[in-house]
Amino acid sequence: MCRYSVYTLVLLLFLLGFISKHHSKSTNPSKLLDLSAQSFRQILQSSRTCFVYFGKHVNPGIEAFLEQLEMSAHALEDYGIMVGKLNCSVEEEEPYCSREEVMKKAHLFRGAEVLRSFDVDTVFDVNAIVSHVLFSVLFNEVRYVHTPAELLAVERAARGTRDVVMGHIQVLGLPEHRALMEAAFVYGTKYQFVQTTGAPLLKHMGVADPASVPARLWFLHCSGVTHRSEPCPHTLMRKPLTTINIHTFLQLMEAPLLVEASVDPEEVNVVFSHLNVPVLFLFTQSETMQLDRDTAQSVARRLRGEVGVVLIHRDNLGVKTALKYNAVYQLPQEQEVRYLSLKNTDEVVNLFREQLVQKTQGEEEEEADEDEGDEDQWSSLDVLDDEVAESVYRDRGLTLDTDSLSELTDQTFSTAVTQSRLMVVLFYLKWDAVSMAFLQSYLEVAEALEGVGGVELGSVDCGEWTVICRDQNITSFPSVLLYHSTHPPQRYRGMLGTTSLHRFLLLSQVPSPVFLSSSAEVLSFLEGDLYNTHSTLTPIRVLGLYLPTDTDVLVFEEAAQSLRGEIILGLFVHEEAQRWADEHSVMLPALLVSRGSGIQPEAHSLSSSSSSTSSTSSTSQDLLSQIQRFTLDPFPELGVENLPGYVEVGKPLLVLFVGGEESVEVLQSLEEMRKAQSTGHLHSSLPCWIHLGRTPAGRSVLESYLGFVPPLPALVLSQLNTGGEVFHFPPERPLLAAEIIQWLQRVQNGQEPPAGMISDEAWGPPVPFYNFLSVMDEEAPGYAAQRSHKTKPGAKRGSERGAEHNSPQTSPQTSPQPPPHTEL
Repeated sequence: MCRYSVYTLVLLLFLLGFISKHHSKSTNPSKLLDLSAQSFRQILQSSRTCFVYFGKHVNPGIEAFLEQLEMSAHALEDYGIMVGKLNCSVEEEEPYCSREEVMKKAHLFRGAEVLRSFDVDTVFDVNAIVSHVLFSVLFNEVRYVHTPAELLAVERAARGTRDVVMGHIQVLGLPEHRALMEAAFVYGTKYQFVQTTGAPLLKHMGVADPASVPARLWFLHCSGVTHRSEPCPHTLMRKPLTTINIHTFLQLMEAPLLVEASVDPEEVNVVFSHLNVPVLFLFTQSETMQLDRDTAQSVARRLRGEVGVVLIHRDNLGVKTALKYNAVYQLPQEQEVRYLSLKNTDEVVNLFREQLVQKTQGEEEEEADEDEGDEDQWSSLDVLDDEVAESVYRDRGLTLDTDSLSELTDQTFSTAVTQSRLMVVLFYLKWDAVSMAFLQSYLEVAEALEGVGGVELGSVDCGEWTVICRDQNITSFPSVLLYHSTHPPQRYRGMLGTTSLHRFLLLSQVPSPVFLSSSAEVLSFLEGDLYNTHSTLTPIRVLGLYLPTDTDVLVFEEAAQSLRGEIILGLFVHEEAQRWADEHSVMLPALLVSRGSGIQPEAHSLSSSSSSTSSTSSTSQDLLSQIQRFTLDPFPELGVENLPGYVEVGKPLLVLFVGGEESVEVLQSLEEMRKAQSTGHLHSSLPCWIHLGRTPAGRSVLESYLGFVPPLPALVLSQLNTGGEVFHFPPERPLLAAEIIQWLQRVQNGQEPPAGMISDEAWGPPVPFYNFLSVMDEEAPGYAAQRSHKTKPGAKRGSERGAEHNSPQTSPQTSPQPPPHTEL
């Protein structure tokens, strides 16, 4: 059966029932299938497509997911896709039922084939489920492009045969993504659909500021292009990406560019009126027919997809419009027409772009706000293209279970932090999006630490208990402080995520430093036998070697306290410290850095502060910085969490980008990099690597460096601190240690041309009320003193750029006046 005809009918039925969607949700029986092992196997034996969640224990997060899964069953039924769940605590179905108590995987099947598996955090609501499922089903039909070159290849293949619909989505899984996929399912046999999330394509399509662009859709008119060298003209859909707007837009693309009539505007009945868009009427007469028709077509091209244009022939006796008017317009759902006398085509276009279309869109947004109810409070978050916005959007209807936390008040706070061996307190605001996103992670950490002795987790709502937060000097939200029974409070400075905080709190249970009393304990510490249960958290251990007479021991203890929870540090103050120093050819005081059992420790001498005029606190800070620098991996895998530490080293980054599985080619390239690094010829740069499978953001980094994604593995030298030039190792040359060293020497000698430049433009906040960078600046030590020094002359800070961006740009345009005998 023709999928196009069937699902066109489906879409029309959906559009007719759009207004009553809330009522239908409450009255329709559930479409979510409760599968048994037998019924699941029957599905596998068929050719049906089915989206199945396998689960056991249901926590609040899974319960919210199941509610969204049931809603998606109604939506996906229209596309012939079944949705079901199977209880693994009742029936084990290998290999999909795991041993985990809380299972977070759902699978999309076509018969016995697994099309794709999803983490439930990815398919976080009904929009995400529908969009990801349809995208997987249409994987071979919807092209995913990253670069202008890939889009041009799609255009070349479509020229003369079919048109192209390209959608740019900021974040996959949001309502705009669903609307695009639903349109692709219905119209996919008629148009070539393309999806992208990259900024380079926005620039290619003429968007000046990609960072501020919401989800967009373009129609590329390729079917009428006959010459292979001729570009496909494109039309931008200026309305928000919704199912109805996309459907209307595609209907407008199929409508004639210009309609001609011989009656007064009030009597004209055209398709534009039924598609709920404004209609513009222009006039012509026999003497200037061709010139007026050309003018009308020019206006119609500029307003295509927004306004329907009709050319009225005055010579017909049925046209009574006064000669003093040369334009008439009619707004959607209005019978009245309005007469104008305009001077040129720019004035016509501006009339609709700046006034009428904005008014119409404003009315539509007001109606949408009334329909969405409490959803409007999240609309401002849609422009935040990050995981915070996605997390808040996903959990907006979730009631958090805070029983595992001690909700502290002004009556209980002091007792809690003084009587606990280790009390962890989250300071947050209920109206702050980042706080509420992190609160979910904090609760997951609390659940994971149940049964771990000596650690208690609490929270303080600073919107309610302002005095507590003021006394604890809380100036940013969320903030996590650790209260040890024997030490001052310690601020958590890591990533706001479950894994990072959980690791930090487990490491915080280890004393810092660990006091060692004999050489046998030193050996046990360096080999990882001492506190071996924490070796999975971090293999790195740092040992301070001091003589009993050294006065810098207190400095080391202070630095170790600051690093508690981040690194395991030991302290050996003993006469035998000299023997350890002699064995490793360093002078006391010294540090030994162990990277794991069986690996020879690295030794570093520490300069004594006895002759320094700096204070103890500054010396402690210097030592802390030294320890952090010594513990950096000589050839690290960069990720979101550890990238800032390596950027602070200040060296150009020599990055090897790898992707996919760790194949023989990937392992060989990594080994060649290690060989080159071991020769000492890479000392002027920082060798590192990024696995695009584990760190998907690396693809955007590589694309921003070169403007495209080259074949992997790819070696790139980015000189962040020396002009912003980027160099790309020639892909035609073998990636061998000797070749890498030779290429770097050519770069240093100026014999290799740069492949790209790193933009020096500072990043502003996505919206004024979320200026994260400004908050981070103000929290940095010495911010007030350094602000004027660090700000470049003439440069604008984030808030100033935001204000400039939001202000209207006015540029006077002059256009030649048409001859007086024409209508325009």
